[in-house]
Amino acid sequence: MGNRPVSKINVDTKQDKKRNMKLKEIIEKLNLTVICANDQFENEVSGGYCSDLLSDVMGNATEGQIWITIQVHKNIIAVASLKELSAIVIVKGLEPGEDTIETAKKENIVLLSSNETAFDLAGKLYGLIN
Repeated sequence: MGNRPVSKINVDTKQDKKRNMKLKEIIEKLNLTVICANDQFENEVSGGYCSDLLSDVMGNATEGQIWITIQVHKNIIAVASLKELSAIVIVKGLEPGEDTIETAKKENIVLLSSNETAFDLAGKLYGLIN
């Protein structure tokens, strides 16, 4: 058996199939409610990140992703700005306070909401992008 040639196999990975979508497409297809947004509807979304721990999002989310969370306080805006995320989606019908909305407007962060659970919404977003 010794020195048999090794066949090369092209692997079709999910990463190759992944496509970016416009934020407005995702809002429409997932029936998301816009809490605040300026003119960012044409922004590209590269994926999603689902977490309720700010430190986890700071350490692992990447630019262009949509962040799915139950957090509603204004610190989420600072994290989204730092990581250059496409949007924040607050799930389970939770509503941010006025201070969070005002901070999002000042920082040009898109703030969205959904009545879905984080699990269900993340699954649907995954299905759209992958």
